[in-house]
This record gives sequence, C-alpha cells and structure tokens, in this order.
Amino acid sequence: MITKWTESMVETHLEEAASTLRRLPPVKVTGYFSVWPQIIHDIYDKQDWEKQVVRRGPPSAQEISRMEETLTWFRFLTPEENRLIWLRANGVGWKAVCWRIGCCRRTAFSHWVYALAKVAFGLNNK
Repeated sequence: MITKWTESMVETHLEEAASTLRRLPPVKVTGYFSVWPQIIHDIYDKQDWEKQVVRRGPPSAQEISRMEETLTWFRFLTPEENRLIWLRANGVGWKAVCWRIGCCRRTAFSHWVYALAKVAFGLNNK
C-alpha cells in the first residue's frame, strides 16, 4: 500500500489509466450480423489502404481495477482541471493543450502541476 502520494506517482497512474482505457475492446451493438460472405482481399487491393495501428492486447483485470480506482480521483478536481490532466495523460502535446484550454504553455503547465498536487493531497488525506 502506498503511504505517501506524490505528483509524479499520480501522473504515472493517470497515464496508465488512459492507456488501459484505450486498450479496452470497442463497444458494439449486439444482435446485428451480416449474411453477406466475407470478402477476401488480395495484396493489390490492400496496397492503397491506410496503415492499421498495431495495438497491444486487452488489459488484464488488475489493470482495469487500477484504472477504475484512478478514475475516481477526478472528484478532487474541477471540470477544467479534469480536462487538462486527462489531455496530458493521453499524451496530447502542450501546444494542442494550450489551444484547447485557451492559455499559454506556462499557465497550462502550472495549472497541470497544481491539479496533480491537489489529487496527491486528496489521496494523502483520504
């Protein structure tokens, strides 16, 4: 059990939660299927297609449990702070974050550090 939470530990857990959430299988509507036969494509059909992103396998049960626990930490923050730290946890660059938030990089960074410190403070006093 972790005794003292720091900002870097909170950041690491948020990044892991974002990664786990991306690795979950997509939600699909059940009950629909196709009776058409599967089309077999040859290499000449596929050469002009976009490259598919190789993804890791589905997350383990422990990773999903840690993700669910990490997502409850957002209760310590305001909606603007939630958006900021979630953008950074997903690996969005500072330039794009500044465009979405509407402030300069230094201000966004200071708000991000403050939000991480708020979460760490809330976890330490829990």
